Amino acid sequence: MTEQPTSHEGRQPLAARPQERTRPRAESAGSPAVPTPHGPPQDLQDLAGTARREGDRLRFVGAATRRIARGIDLDEIVLGLCRATVPTFSDAILVYLRDPLPVGDERPVSPFVLRLRRTDRLRLADETADFGGASPIPVIDPHNDLTPAAELCEVRAGGALSEVLRGVRPVFGDSAAARAALPELLGAERTVPSGHRAILAPLRGRRRVIGAAVFLRRPDRPAFEPNDLLVAAQLATHTALGIDKAVLYGREAYIADELQRTMLPDSLPQPTGVRLASRYLPAAETARVGGDWYDAIPLPGSRVALVVGDVMGHSMTSAAIMGQLRTTAQTLAGLDLPPQEVLHHLDEQAQRLGSDRMATCMYAVYDPVSHRITIANAGHPPPVLLHLGGRAEVLRVPPGAPIGVGGVDFEAVELDAPAGATLLLYTDGLVESRLRDVWTGIEQLRERLAATAQLTGPDHSPPLEALCDDVLDMLGPGDRDDDIALLAARFDGIAPSDVAYWFLEPEDAAPGRARRLARRALSRWGLEELSDAVELLVSEVVTNAVRYAERPVTLRLLRTDVLRCEVGDDSPQLPRQRRARDTDEGGRGLFLVNRLARRWGATRLSSGKVVWFELPTRL
Repeated sequence: MTEQPTSHEGRQPLAARPQERTRPRAESAGSPAVPTPHGPPQDLQDLAGTARREGDRLRFVGAATRRIARGIDLDEIVLGLCRATVPTFSDAILVYLRDPLPVGDERPVSPFVLRLRRTDRLRLADETADFGGASPIPVIDPHNDLTPAAELCEVRAGGALSEVLRGVRPVFGDSAAARAALPELLGAERTVPSGHRAILAPLRGRRRVIGAAVFLRRPDRPAFEPNDLLVAAQLATHTALGIDKAVLYGREAYIADELQRTMLPDSLPQPTGVRLASRYLPAAETARVGGDWYDAIPLPGSRVALVVGDVMGHSMTSAAIMGQLRTTAQTLAGLDLPPQEVLHHLDEQAQRLGSDRMATCMYAVYDPVSHRITIANAGHPPPVLLHLGGRAEVLRVPPGAPIGVGGVDFEAVELDAPAGATLLLYTDGLVESRLRDVWTGIEQLRERLAATAQLTGPDHSPPLEALCDDVLDMLGPGDRDDDIALLAARFDGIAPSDVAYWFLEPEDAAPGRARRLARRALSRWGLEELSDAVELLVSEVVTNAVRYAERPVTLRLLRTDVLRCEVGDDSPQLPRQRRARDTDEGGRGLFLVNRLARRWGATRLSSGKVVWFELPTRL
């Protein structure tokens, strides 16, 4: 049972008005009503005052709960509670929360520990100053406690604090239960200062107690009334439910954010003849999960596939669909299908995922040897090509229908990709917002790229990373309606003089001819020191290709920062390294390749396969 306050305390409002604090009592609570010469009987005045105070309470609770409900994250909700109650309801507040906070149905960890999350107090600005009879200015000070409190509190099972928290209902600070529980909460050597009034309110979420709040009033304020316990209970309940919501939202946002990030590439590859840079920006902190993605996939023949896509919507479902489409695109790229075929299969995959799974996608393949790029589009904004001289061009690519429509043919175009040029692929969040349509945004992007290129001069391309940052700087405060994926590719290409290419008939003499051709190319490039290793490895790889090929075998050498050798044949079976026995006559070719080459691999094509290896140009 809580102790009942005296009658004069019971008639004070939440925040006592000055005229009411100084109003004299005409008679005791037990005296009969006597009409006054200037007003209604005293009992009618008391009823009117009580009604007014109850109205004040209801208005205060409504405003306070609305302020608490406005908070989205944990700190905003706790701050809302503190600012709503100080100084209207109390002169100080201490908010303790469970550490760590359990999430949803998660089992709480033991022991039960409360951590002081925030404390606010009302102090008078420059309390020692003379204001000439005027009242000092009240200031909320979150750093100066009305009473020192412990930072951590371990709630002992069966202890006084545990019993109060178990009871859920707020209690007055001078009750027997609170007198035993408050020292345990505040610290063994700490207590509520003499003359101060307190309410200890447990914070109970949907399933369990997650904290406690202590409301304090100075001696010059009216004491808490029984109805104030109901107010404290309302504030505690709304705060606890808001904290539950914030913790659940934070966990979901974390999971969704991790899902999104794991589905985007950790780092971009470094293919021969092209440099890459990328950016990803979520729409906002409150909508971090979207369906935008980008990718760069190395292909046989030193080519690279450049992909940017956008799944409709902002949700974990959109992110999951994005991950499936990105995985499908990587698999299709590994088959070396033409860009329009890749989009066709992505369209079929989207239809299998559901009738309402829509996405846009741009798929491009760059060949650094031919200095050409092949592009197919599925309803995506067109790419922009920044030439070396500073001219920015919006490429004319057939728009196509979005992925998921079904029954639509996609068309690919092949364009020049001159050395020094930069291709920019992006999602519509970069160019479209509530303040501008997509084509206005594309034109602004083109102008921004041209202006940036002018700063570096006609003979130098702008730095790729700085170019991406500069593009994102064009976004204004109202332009972040959607998440943004950006992929920039600087075309360096491979000079024709650094490429050697031959066809070899699938016959026994092919390995010997391959060795001679490789030796001549290395001599022409001044790489004679690599001749022994290259001849040995070329001979082994060509021998394996000739064994299974029915059409001519291709041999290509590429000189960049490394020497790359590629051998292609029409057999789809990929070679597999195995350990040969002492009595075997063969089976050691790939073992030698693995030991001598810096890197090697095999890629299946629609027309066969390519086996490649790389050696450093300096041994």
